[in-house]
Amino acid sequence: MLFNSIDFLIFLPIVFFLYWFVANKNLKYQNLLLLASSYYFYSCWDWRFLFLLIFSTQLDYYTGIKIFNSTRRTNKKIWLWISVGVNLGFLGVFKYYNFFAESFEQAMSLLGIKTSLGSLKVILPVGISFYTFHGLSYVIDIYYDRIKPERNFINYSLFVSFFPLLVAGPIERATHLLPQIVKKRDFNYRNAVDGLRQILWGLFKKIVIANNCAEFADTIFNNNSHQSGSTIILGALFFTYQIYCDFSGYSDIALGTAKLFGIDLLRNFSYPYFSRDIAEFWRRWHISLSSWFKDYLYIPLGGSKGGMWLKIRNTFIIFIVSGFWHGANWTFIIWGLLNAIYIMPSIIFNTNRNNIEIVAKGNFFPNFREIISIGITFTVTVFAWIFFRASNVTNAFLYIKEIFSYSILSLPKFEGMKNSYVILLLTFIMFFIEWFGREYQYGLAFVSKFKHRKMRWFMYYLLIFIIIYYSGKEQQFIYFQF
Repeated sequence: MLFNSIDFLIFLPIVFFLYWFVANKNLKYQNLLLLASSYYFYSCWDWRFLFLLIFSTQLDYYTGIKIFNSTRRTNKKIWLWISVGVNLGFLGVFKYYNFFAESFEQAMSLLGIKTSLGSLKVILPVGISFYTFHGLSYVIDIYYDRIKPERNFINYSLFVSFFPLLVAGPIERATHLLPQIVKKRDFNYRNAVDGLRQILWGLFKKIVIANNCAEFADTIFNNNSHQSGSTIILGALFFTYQIYCDFSGYSDIALGTAKLFGIDLLRNFSYPYFSRDIAEFWRRWHISLSSWFKDYLYIPLGGSKGGMWLKIRNTFIIFIVSGFWHGANWTFIIWGLLNAIYIMPSIIFNTNRNNIEIVAKGNFFPNFREIISIGITFTVTVFAWIFFRASNVTNAFLYIKEIFSYSILSLPKFEGMKNSYVILLLTFIMFFIEWFGREYQYGLAFVSKFKHRKMRWFMYYLLIFIIIYYSGKEQQFIYFQF
């Protein structure tokens, strides 16, 4: 069930009505309703994988209690590694087995040894990377005595499976979400209105910008050998806009939907394309994943406390693992490696914390230095996205090769070029709105500060009209494949 589908448009009001008007007086019934709704939501993808989700939930629930109850550190570690091993084992089989098998066969063939490990013809369970990380953070936090286990199985299951975040995050922490689940929630009109506003903004980014940019990016990437250098650059830009509006659009809808039920989820995006360096970009892009790797991998590896060499090593590990988390393809690993190289100057010269606040805070225009910094950061980010989008490494290098041809001086031209003009204009308007609202939690939030109600409603109706006009393409969100 897609957020941008008719099914979800029917599903959400029904759950909302039952939640606030039928189960409103009883927290237990509210949580049970949300859990049942979440399992139904997930089973709409493929009901068979619902059993995998439930098994993973039961495993972490049980091992969490065992870790907490164990008096010996050895026993705690055993239960921890059972959870980690089984969870990563499932992730490895479904997501990475074919990659490792094919890579091993290719490596052996270079040595003149023919091997055949076979391949698994299985569908990747949607959201497996996300709910696996939910469970892992929970048991690791219990192991390090950061939290106590949740004894109520319904409450814990809802933490793992809450439908707005189930298939593409944000990756929640038990310390943030579980206290909200176990506490009585009262309806807040202002919070619900803000949630609807954020959903509207997410739908605009997904349906209007991301879906159309995806169409243009696919046309150019799939026919790059016949395109000019200038068109190739335009294709990379289309994908850059697509992946941001697709994933941040999903996050906006997820956070807005959760607000309708009185729950606040972790913020996942904070205007990353306005970043002045790569370190800032990674503090603003997929925030929940970046912070997860920082807390559960980077810091346990030693973080930045063991000298420059250790800091550099750990940074490369984090980015390579992050690339591999996104998919079983060398293109993702190179993408992660590129970002590690990009961030190295700020690590070496200790400038990675220079840009903490949002750019030009309190001012409408950035200064000249900030404009140059944003431009450079955006350019190298676009270049890295080419590897993220390419089907394989060879195609990525062929794509890049076309950029540096004489045809880069020609005007871009591809099938559907005329249709792209309006989308490029709407993309510019979208970024303008986000720039204007960059000091808020999401771009459209600043509209709530308009003094005249008619201006607010004009903006809302205009966005709704544009969304309806461009609706009809039920394209999956990019991060469903991860």
